[in-house]
Amino acid sequence: MSYRHGGYRRRNYRDDYDDRRREVIETPEDRLKTAIIKFGEVDALEELPRLEKQIRDHEPSDIPLISEAFRISVTEQPYKIPFYTALLRNLYNTPDPAQSDAPVLGRLILEDFWRGFQGYLDKVAWRETRLCIQFFAHLTVAGLISPESMISLLQSFVAVLDEFGVSHGRAKKAALSAGEGLIIAGSVLKAHSPSSVIDMIAAIHTYSDSTTNAKWLVALNSKVSNTVVIPETANEVLDSLLTALDTLNEGDFSGTADCIPQPYLRGTADETAISKYELPSVLVPPEIIEVEGITSEAGSEAQIKKEEWPEYYFRIFTSEVSPDPTTPAGYIIRSALIDTIDIFEINRKESARLLLEYPKWNLSGTFKPKPGSTVEHEPIPDKDWQLESTVLEASSTILGAYLVLPESSQKSIYYISLITELCKLSPSTVGPAVGKSIRKLYSTLSESLDVEVARRFAEWFAVHMSNFGFQWVWKEWVPDLALAPQHPKRAFTRRVVEFEVRLAYHERIFKTLPPQMQEPEAFVIAEQGPAPAFEYEDPSHPHHEAAQSVLNLFRGRANAENVIAHLDTLKSQLEGSDDGHTNIDSLVRSIAVQSLLNIGSRSFSHLLNGIERYLALLRNLASGGVSSAGGYGNSEAKNDILTAAATFWRHNKQMVGIVFDKLMQYQIVDPTDVIGWTFLNGSVVEGELRGGREAGSPLSLSAFEWDLLKAALDKANGRVVIARRKIATLRKEDDDARAKAKASQEMEVDGDAKPAEEQNEVENPALETALKASESLVREQKAALSRTLEGFISCLAPSAGGSNPNPCARTIIGEEAWQNRDSWGRDEWNAWETWGWYRQCVRVYAPYLRKYTNTLETVAFARFEGVNDPTADLMKKLWHIATGQE
Repeated sequence: MSYRHGGYRRRNYRDDYDDRRREVIETPEDRLKTAIIKFGEVDALEELPRLEKQIRDHEPSDIPLISEAFRISVTEQPYKIPFYTALLRNLYNTPDPAQSDAPVLGRLILEDFWRGFQGYLDKVAWRETRLCIQFFAHLTVAGLISPESMISLLQSFVAVLDEFGVSHGRAKKAALSAGEGLIIAGSVLKAHSPSSVIDMIAAIHTYSDSTTNAKWLVALNSKVSNTVVIPETANEVLDSLLTALDTLNEGDFSGTADCIPQPYLRGTADETAISKYELPSVLVPPEIIEVEGITSEAGSEAQIKKEEWPEYYFRIFTSEVSPDPTTPAGYIIRSALIDTIDIFEINRKESARLLLEYPKWNLSGTFKPKPGSTVEHEPIPDKDWQLESTVLEASSTILGAYLVLPESSQKSIYYISLITELCKLSPSTVGPAVGKSIRKLYSTLSESLDVEVARRFAEWFAVHMSNFGFQWVWKEWVPDLALAPQHPKRAFTRRVVEFEVRLAYHERIFKTLPPQMQEPEAFVIAEQGPAPAFEYEDPSHPHHEAAQSVLNLFRGRANAENVIAHLDTLKSQLEGSDDGHTNIDSLVRSIAVQSLLNIGSRSFSHLLNGIERYLALLRNLASGGVSSAGGYGNSEAKNDILTAAATFWRHNKQMVGIVFDKLMQYQIVDPTDVIGWTFLNGSVVEGELRGGREAGSPLSLSAFEWDLLKAALDKANGRVVIARRKIATLRKEDDDARAKAKASQEMEVDGDAKPAEEQNEVENPALETALKASESLVREQKAALSRTLEGFISCLAPSAGGSNPNPCARTIIGEEAWQNRDSWGRDEWNAWETWGWYRQCVRVYAPYLRKYTNTLETVAFARFEGVNDPTADLMKKLWHIATGQE
């Protein structure tokens, strides 16, 4: 025992020694870099002289190291930029007058910093570039950079707006870079050259005015109208910037000091003794496009880039509670907070901490002090805002970034978890702000809030409730049960409850609701949980025995051939007893698919194992006949398979989406099949909880059906992307192989090898196969997009003959109809929601629609020729805006 114990101790000693050997020793350079990056964590003004001395005393002076620390700090901690300006300003001073001829340390750092900025510009790293411009603007106010060179730098970004065919994303980022530089340095720049400043602001105005139609398409507004109307509660980023610039410009930018800290102006150094740095001239390089290679209509290689739209942020609170983002102070605060959220996306806890500490980097008195704070507080007139409300407000930060249309810049889970972290850090202050935000957003559901925004709101609300025990005052919304079941508020409540059930279980959520919402007539929550619904389980069902025989084969793990043979026999038996009113093929497919899903209903692994084990059976069913051994598929048969799956999981919409996705993944059905089924049969699942869709009711789409539609389109588009990437890889490998062969040929000296030209003629079989597969997938992609447009037209627009299958789609168009929405019933609200999903479809898939504009417009919109109808006009208007024709 003592030997073993001693051995254990020796092993521990050796491990400790290894740990010490691996310990990282911090060098003086590392300590200096860390000190610069962590500057101001306690009190920036007090730390300033100490850090300046530490930089000066470092020997030998390492300019690249110090400059790199500045670049990291400026681009990753933008809220500290004014204080780094003050630090660099101090480093411009000469501590020893006897060394006045020595190189100025601050100037050397700035020159190296510029080289780093040039690197950001060359890579078109827009955020880093914009933040560096903010730093240069502060340095201009501090007297370290000449106004002429700063104006020239900003003009180079404004020139981007005049580029031919400039994308909105590129123009918006260039305009923000120039505009924010003007906000900070406008007082100095206008004093030097008023005309230059006025011309730059006018150029941004001109570009912004040219994007009116695009703004209308993403303005958080679901009013069904041909008139371009922007809701008052929405603020667009460029418009907010321009309003703030105009306000400052009217006072010659004298108001900048009232909204931006300028600690670098507190010094007593003589500015005339400073040799101002001349920023070199720059030219903004072309955009680096992250592409998805696809084959164009002409068969050539083309590039598709994610479409960028104007950014609208929803405003929740009044100007007394949080800053108006159209004011200079409000715009600066929103920009700083959004940058913090985006930069610290990798660490939500750090992001939440920094957001709540933001007041320390702003002017004292801008925000109310925390409850119980002993710090002296002198509120600034017209400010003294609530920090938590500002951080949460849609117009300022998290909710606004989360609800941006058509897609948010970060994944939704980040914004949701960030709000949760804020609640944990300061529950007494953030909690009430969250409650106010929820109530405000809920109240706007009946004020034309976009359907996609409402869907994301429901998702966030449900997840947030799951983090805090599902506690909410539902009784506040009980009076809204008097509204039509399809009203946006009623639809929102159903979606929230559905999401909550997914995150917990039915009985728990059921108990959290007031009795009025528990009633089946309320259409809020089902009486039973989301369990499978095997249609043939009841012994009294006429086909119970037939289904049991198939079910027993699956339970016994019979091979696919035996099941197919049994289905052939079953089909013959059913045909013999049929009264002529039943489609036997559809019945057999339904029995087979539902029986298989019943086996797989125990868990996801059971589902996947069942599908993989019986792929041959499913493909046989999809081929158009239970006795057929192959074929390319049959649309009726695939529709039967989808209907059977949806019927089986009609009480669990999440599982419908999962099963459909697996059927597409294993190529049992195509995305086009799912899209066609969704438009015609989605009510099989949705009807129970939204008041049903009676026979003969107009076709319409809900959020559930949109999810199915989006999954199918994403599948079709994603397959093309993967195929094109594979082709690019194979071509590169092929080119490398040919290059090696050619090099080998040139090195041959005996002349026995084949000529290089002969080798180049040999085709790569794998590449040929990949090209053919890509062509097939592109056809499938076009078919999916075309079927989607045709589906929306069938729901909303008149047919070629002039008859309208959905009269409500016409009658709800226009401001007058919207003002009378209190009288709308089921069909009107269903049509309104369908219009909303059509808007979301054309804006989110705009890059693909633009690539195939000619084909899709010919196929889908040919029926509009000669038709004079408001529904046709509105559909074409939305289409033309999305495809860049308006």
